[in-house]
Amino acid sequence: MQSGASEKTPSPEGGRRGKRRAVEMVAAAAKVFARLGYHGASTQDIADVMGIRQGSIYYYFASKEAALEAVCAEGVAEYEDKARRVQRSTTTASEKVAQLMFHHLAPLAERPDFTLTFLRERRFLPAPARERIRAIERRYERIIQRVIEQGIASGEFHAELDPRMAALALLGLANSAALWFGREPGATLERVTTTYADLLVRAFRAGAAMQLQH
Repeated sequence: MQSGASEKTPSPEGGRRGKRRAVEMVAAAAKVFARLGYHGASTQDIADVMGIRQGSIYYYFASKEAALEAVCAEGVAEYEDKARRVQRSTTTASEKVAQLMFHHLAPLAERPDFTLTFLRERRFLPAPARERIRAIERRYERIIQRVIEQGIASGEFHAELDPRMAALALLGLANSAALWFGREPGATLERVTTTYADLLVRAFRAGAAMQLQH
């Protein structure tokens, strides 16, 4: 790392430049946590990515825990915002499910560091921070659940479908892709999205209910 006058130093100033710098800091933290894990990472590692002194990190994060919370919050908030737009759209419930799946999977290709950090490292947050992130997750889950409830109410999805279980199934299926995406030949984002959405929509649609034999 360079030192002296040529070293970058962050500015705590507000405005557009300060906001851009803050975004860059969160992205650097996401990169470090995704690569090293929470316990393997340090604020020095984040500083090294940014090319600044370790002490300068504290203009942006009060602690390593705060950096992890910022990464997790930004990642899940984006899911919530996009899901809300899908919910408000005028497309069919099946199309909304496909859009929800796409928006959940897209960060695997566009912002994998945020996705991997959220899925793998948020469990290490202190309890109060974990609950704040969980509150955003619950809002996201409820949006998905309401989309499915709309499909049931319209008759597009079968009446026996449990909307809560269906929402969790969508999330579980989508999150599972993080375990292998990028390592499976030919598994493009478009192909995975189409396949996963088709599986769910076929299961949700009216006439698709299955009775389990006990």
